[in-house]
Amino acid sequence: MKNVVILGAGRSSYALIDYLLKHSKENDWQIEVGDLDISLAQEKINNHERATAFQFDVSDLENCKTIAKRADLVISLLPAFLHAPVAEICVQESTSIFTASYVSAQMQKLDKEAKQKGLLLLNEIGLDPGIDHLSAMQVLDKIREHNSSDNEKAEITAFRSFTGGLLAPESDNNPWNYKFTWNPRNVVLAGQGTAKFIQNHQYKYAPYHRLFSYCEPIESKEFTQINESDDNYKFEGYPNRDSLQYRSVYGLDNIPTMLRGTIRRNGFCASWDTFIQLGMTDDSYKIENSDKLTYRQFANMFFKYDPFLSLENKLKGRYNFSDSELKKWEYLGFFEDKKIELSNASPAQILQHLLEKKWTLDPEDRDMILMQHKIKYTYQNKAKELTSSLVVFGDNSKHTAMAKTVGLPLAIAAKLFLTGNLHLKGVQIPIHKEIYEPVLAELENHGIIFKEEITEIDKSELYS
Repeated sequence: MKNVVILGAGRSSYALIDYLLKHSKENDWQIEVGDLDISLAQEKINNHERATAFQFDVSDLENCKTIAKRADLVISLLPAFLHAPVAEICVQESTSIFTASYVSAQMQKLDKEAKQKGLLLLNEIGLDPGIDHLSAMQVLDKIREHNSSDNEKAEITAFRSFTGGLLAPESDNNPWNYKFTWNPRNVVLAGQGTAKFIQNHQYKYAPYHRLFSYCEPIESKEFTQINESDDNYKFEGYPNRDSLQYRSVYGLDNIPTMLRGTIRRNGFCASWDTFIQLGMTDDSYKIENSDKLTYRQFANMFFKYDPFLSLENKLKGRYNFSDSELKKWEYLGFFEDKKIELSNASPAQILQHLLEKKWTLDPEDRDMILMQHKIKYTYQNKAKELTSSLVVFGDNSKHTAMAKTVGLPLAIAAKLFLTGNLHLKGVQIPIHKEIYEPVLAELENHGIIFKEEITEIDKSELYS
C-alpha cells in the first residue's frame, strides 16, 4: 500500500481528491487530507473508506516531519510561500512532493539533494502554470519535428500564451464580468512586480503601475463561439510575471517574441487599473481606524481634499469615468455609507473584503477557463500561425473549471509517479514528453481538449 498526503483542502482540491480516491482501490492507495480547518478536509473525502482527514498546522514542524516520513508522496495545495519549507522537510525525510505553484528560489536550492536521494519535486503542474506548459511543449515539439523529417528547418519566431479564469456566459451577471474562482487575495495582488517579455526583438518591462495599460485583444474561433449572440463578448489579456525565463525552458532562447499573460473580459483591465493608480491594492501599510470608515470615505482617502466635489465627480474629473464605469463602482458599494468593519487593515485587505461580498460565486454559477497559445513560425518558405485554444466549463460553484484544471494535472502526474511511470528526479516542471503526453491524453477524457488551427500569414507578421 502507498500513502498519499494532500496538504490543503481549499477550493482547488475537489478534482484532485476525487480523482485519487476513485483510483485508490485499484492501486492500493491510502489518501490523507490535511487542512488547518479539518472540516474542509472531511468534506472533501466524504467518508471514503480509503481516506482520512486530519488537522494540519504548517507551523508544527515535528508534525510535518511525521507526515513526510509516513508518505510515499506529498501533494501541497498550501499557499505558495509555504511550499519550500514543507519541501525541505520532505527532502530531509526522503519523500517526493508535488505542487501547482511556480518554482521559487528556495525550492530550486533543493534540486541537488533531491537528485542525490532519487526524489522528484514536481512543480508548476496545475493550470497556469501547468496545463500551459504541457500543451505548449506538445505543440512546440510537433513543430520541431519538421526539422528531423526533412531538410527544411522550421523556425519559431513568436510565442504568445494567455490563460484566464472567468465566468460562463450565463453566470456573467455583474458589470465587472468577473467573480472569484481562485484565491481572492491573489487576484487583488496580481501583477505586483514587473512583467518582463520580448516583442519583435525589443525587451519590454511593464512595472506594476503601468501593467494594465499593456492589455491587448485575445481572439480565436473557439472563444468567439462561446457566446456568438453578443457582439460585445470579447476578451483582452495583460502580461504575466517573467516571460523571459521561459525562453530557455521551452528551448526558444533566440526567439524574437515571447509573452505569457492573463485573460479577462474586455474593459476589465482599464477598470482595475484605477484601483492600482489610486493605491487601493497596496498591502504595505495599515489604515488607522479603518473599522470606523465607510467605503465612500475609504475611496475618498485617495483623492485630494475638496469639500465641494463628490466622489463620483472626482472619478469623472480625474479618470474621465463614463456612466458605465461609475456603475461598476456603484455595484461594488463604494458610493454607500456602509462601515467597513475591518480593523487595522491595509488598502488591499479592505478592497478584498469588499470584493468578496460582490464577486463570490453563487451556488449554481459556472466558471470558465480559457487558454490560448499563438505560435508563429516559418516552414517551407511559408509564414504560418498555429492557434491552440482551450475552453473548459465548471459544473457549479464547488466543482469548478478552475478546480478541475488545477487538480487533474496534479492528480494524473501523481498516478504516473505512484505507478512507476514517471522517472524524473530533482526539481522539475512538466515540460518533458514523459509527462505531457500521458497527462494531456488523460485530460482529454475529462473534457480538457485543445483545438488547433494553422493559417498562413504574411511574413511581415512573423515577429508581432
